Amino acid sequence: MKIARLDVLHAASGWRVTSFLKVETACGIVGWSEFSENVGTRGLSATILALGEKIIGQDPRRVELVTAILNTSIIPAWSGINQHAVAAICNALLDIKGKEMGVPVHALFGGAVRDRLPLYWSHCGTYRVRYADDLKLSQVKRIDQLQEVAAEVRRRGFRALKTNVMMIEDGTLANFRPGFGSTPGFPELNPRPEVFRTLEQTLKALREGAGDDIDIMLDANFNFRPEGYLQLIRTVRPHRLTWLELDCYDAAAVALMRREAGFPIATGESLYGRRSYRPFLEAGAMDVAVVDVLWNGVLEGLKIASLADAHDVNIAPHNFYGYLADHISAHFASMIPNLRMLEIDVDDIPWKGEFVTHHPVIEDGHMLVPTRPGWGTDVDERAVARYPVTW
Repeated sequence: MKIARLDVLHAASGWRVTSFLKVETACGIVGWSEFSENVGTRGLSATILALGEKIIGQDPRRVELVTAILNTSIIPAWSGINQHAVAAICNALLDIKGKEMGVPVHALFGGAVRDRLPLYWSHCGTYRVRYADDLKLSQVKRIDQLQEVAAEVRRRGFRALKTNVMMIEDGTLANFRPGFGSTPGFPELNPRPEVFRTLEQTLKALREGAGDDIDIMLDANFNFRPEGYLQLIRTVRPHRLTWLELDCYDAAAVALMRREAGFPIATGESLYGRRSYRPFLEAGAMDVAVVDVLWNGVLEGLKIASLADAHDVNIAPHNFYGYLADHISAHFASMIPNLRMLEIDVDDIPWKGEFVTHHPVIEDGHMLVPTRPGWGTDVDERAVARYPVTW
């Protein structure tokens, strides 16, 4: 079996783009992976195709060898877009290998240790504040409306939700995103008392709607520097968060925040490879390690999870993409002993499911681990073509 061709496909998905890699073999087996072209990684498709030229003619079943070849190619500029490209290629090769053997990907690594994966409803309220038109849902404009959103989470059987920091802008709720350059506070990232006051109210509304038995997490992203994160920690301490998730590339600073918090800190969604996670684990900076297997690849993700396990730290896969990504992340989550919860976007565009042949199966706030060969779903190329992208 030989790798014959690589191709990339893109589909318009409301506020974002859903991207797929197709790896064809000379014998006709096709492997698929999903990747993220428009979240800080524009130009990724070209990188994937350029690296793909180096492995034409290789045996796709020798995934570790192909990974080594690709990693050698990116040594001068390791991480970032290059690592994301390697991950997309190697994830597609795992799909090929599973299909060729007639088994799900998790069976290639000793099998699943669980059949049901606990989920948390990500971007809860956040998307309805910002993307209601794309979602075809009523826009959340007031803090009290978050109470009903949280009650819906409970009614639909989920046991956990995660929201983001919000602000009041012109009398209406808005997402607070200075770390991404799109709201007041950029580029200084200074703490803002009015944002913390709004945060207290939003967390109170979510708790009232969800009840006492639902886990509530907060994702602060890259929106503060350590000074602001420390003030945020003091603000949210009374609200019994299951964890506060934040992004900061300074392991010592995050370790300081964790000591100050007195409650769990999750971080790592923007880290690449074991070498990036190691200083955070050694510094005691993580209660929960967040790992993105679209960015790192499942092979590398398993190695990160093993390293975290050696430090008695559990993993929460970062997963806010399409249905193929849900399948890929589910295989990863099913294999690791140190799973915390799996992230999933429930609110999304109405046509999201058209892109794949099989949807995730969700029961009582859990995703059932796929059992079909490969990832357990394929891409419908005709459906993708119906939603062309204008970059």
